[in-house]
Amino acid sequence: MNVKLDWERVRSERGPNLGILDVRFDWMRHPAGQPVLKRLVLESVDWINVVALTPDGLSIMVDQYRFGIGARTLETPGGMVDPGEDPLTAAQRELLEETGYGGGAWTYLGAVEPNPAIHPHLCHHFLADGVERLAEPEPGPGEAIGLEFLSLDGIRAAMADGSLRHALALSALARVFPLFDDMHRR
Repeated sequence: MNVKLDWERVRSERGPNLGILDVRFDWMRHPAGQPVLKRLVLESVDWINVVALTPDGLSIMVDQYRFGIGARTLETPGGMVDPGEDPLTAAQRELLEETGYGGGAWTYLGAVEPNPAIHPHLCHHFLADGVERLAEPEPGPGEAIGLEFLSLDGIRAAMADGSLRHALALSALARVFPLFDDMHRR
């Protein structure tokens, strides 16, 4: 079946800068030729998430308040890739800033598209195995972070009780741990 699915960008217009996001409006032509629709795109630098494991196999998780939901979340350490920075350097910097942990063996786990309907950037996932405490955490001015150290059973319990449901954190964790056993896959 040969169905046209690609939309044509007719024009783009810059919207406001929202700090960590830039707004862009694209006028896109439907694959069938009409209509032309105005679409919102929220541009950002790439993001990173780190599954950081201590030498005894515990996953270092961050507990922090998230303004979007007005509540605390449990998630993997992560953040934004600074301009001119590569994702691995950003991941190592964010882990140290948020948790005080570093070192270990680093593995790139791939990237995901956080929300391709409105975001053109990627979130890169890393595994940092065997990290150790190197310094005091130094969270940014918009962060207040607590640390939790969870086993696989602890991660599953946090998923079950709803305290761990950050999609990007779950995506990163699922690349390291079998989060769902066969009984949950029905």
